[in-house]
Amino acid sequence: VQLQASGGGLVQAGESLRLSCAASGRTFSGYVMGWFRQAPGKEREFVAAISRYGGNTNYTDSVKGRFTISRDNAKKTVYLQMNSLKPEDTAVYYCAAGPYLVADLTRYQYWGQGTLVTVSS
Repeated sequence: VQLQASGGGLVQAGESLRLSCAASGRTFSGYVMGWFRQAPGKEREFVAAISRYGGNTNYTDSVKGRFTISRDNAKKTVYLQMNSLKPEDTAVYYCAAGPYLVADLTRYQYWGQGTLVTVSS
């Protein structure tokens, strides 16, 4: 499966952004979808994941209550709605596809190219 992330940009603290990740290729609904991010000088970290049909989600603690992951299997797209953005959310955001609803990035087989989110204070 090929993944294409989009929607990043420059926003001020407190504002919102919605990231999208469009998939092509094999059956989208066969994969758990995740969002990860990598800030400058830091390791890539888990942000959120959603099960194959959207019934279960998982978030890292720092984004709970602010970010929402969702998916539209008909459109083969996963979204990350990011509200109340903070400067520490600044990072390149990556979408990924894998078989398990886990935070471990090594369990995800396919990765998008990343989209940059910059939050100014």
